[in-house]
Amino acid sequence: MSELRDAVRAATRTLADAGVGSPEHDAVALAAHALGVDAGEVRRRMILGGPVPTSYAGLVAERAARVPLQHLTGRAWFRGLELEVGPGVFVPRPETEVVASWAIEAAQACVDDGIAAPVVVDLCTGSGAIALSLKAEVPQAQVHAVEVSDLAVAWAMRNRDRLGLDVEIVHADAVTALGDLDDVDVVVSNPPYIPTTAEPVDPEVRDHDPHVALYGGSEDGLAIPRLVAARAAGLLRSGGVLVMEHADSQGESLPAALRASGSWRLVEDRPDLTGRPRAAVAIRA
Repeated sequence: MSELRDAVRAATRTLADAGVGSPEHDAVALAAHALGVDAGEVRRRMILGGPVPTSYAGLVAERAARVPLQHLTGRAWFRGLELEVGPGVFVPRPETEVVASWAIEAAQACVDDGIAAPVVVDLCTGSGAIALSLKAEVPQAQVHAVEVSDLAVAWAMRNRDRLGLDVEIVHADAVTALGDLDDVDVVVSNPPYIPTTAEPVDPEVRDHDPHVALYGGSEDGLAIPRLVAARAAGLLRSGGVLVMEHADSQGESLPAALRASGSWRLVEDRPDLTGRPRAAVAIRA
C-alpha cells in the first residue's frame, strides 16, 4: 500500500470539499512541491510506493483555505515559462496566454515585414508574464514593461533576471510612463478592469490578488483601461497594434470606447479558447 497515494487521494477529497476547482491536480502539485520533484514523479511514487512529506498536510490545509496554489508553490507557468509569484503580485491566468499570443503575432509580423527590432511595450506587466513571453518568443523585439506596484516590480525583475531575458522593466504609472518613447510597434496590456461594484467570486482572487491589479476604477470597470489605451495611442506609430485584455462582460463596451476615442482606425474584439470575449485588438490611426 502506498502512503503517498492514500495521502494524495485524501487531499483531493479535502480540496474538492473546499470548492477548489482542480482538486486532484492541486493535490499532486502540492505533493510535487513538498517532495521537490515533478508531478510525473509523484504519480510514479503513488503507484510504486513512497513516503508522505512532512509538510504536505499543512500545504493541503492552506490550499483548502483557498490560498492560491501558486502562492504555496511559488511558481506559475505561462506559455512555457516558469515564473516566480507570491503575495503582492497578480497571478497570471491561462486565459491571458492567448492575449499574449496576439501580441506575439503582431510583433512577429513586424519582423516578417522587415522591422529588424520591433519595439513592444507591456503596460501593467505585473509578474512580467506577457513581456517575458514576448521576448522569449520574438527575441528580436525590444521589450519595455511598465508596472506601478513596488512589490510587482520586484517579482517582475526577479523573473527577468532568473530567466535571463533582456526586458526593460520600468517602475511607473502606465498612464504616464515612457514619455521619451514613441514610434512603438506593439502595445499589450492586461490592465485592472473589474467594475468597482463587482466582487470576484473566487477567494483566491478576491482575498489574495492585489486590488491595484483588479479594479478598473469605475462602475463599468473601464476608467483605467481607457486611460491606458490613451497612453498606448500616444506611444504607438500609425499602424501600430494595441492588444488589451478585458472582462468577458466588456466585449462590446471596451471596443466601443476605443472607437469613440478617434485614435484607432480598426478595432475588433477576439474570444479566448472558451469562446468568451477576451481582448480588444486595435490599429493606431
